Amino acid sequence: MKEVLEIIAKSLVDDPDAVEVREVDEDQTVILELRVAESDMGKVIGKQGRIAKAIRTVVKAAASRENKRVAVEILQ
Repeated sequence: MKEVLEIIAKSLVDDPDAVEVREVDEDQTVILELRVAESDMGKVIGKQGRIAKAIRTVVKAAASRENKRVAVEILQ
């Protein structure tokens, strides 16, 4: 799941080297923290959060195949 998020984020941004994904385990949920360059935040979030919502949907679908619960957080 971490790899899926990283691939998606790197394909969206202008500075793929600045993409950083950290995995944090909490109880029954895995939290994926996504950090991108300040100038690329808009590209990852999208208008009205549509791209961010789509990213979360894809990652949750990948996680459901492994019977895991995932939350994606986009951090500044």
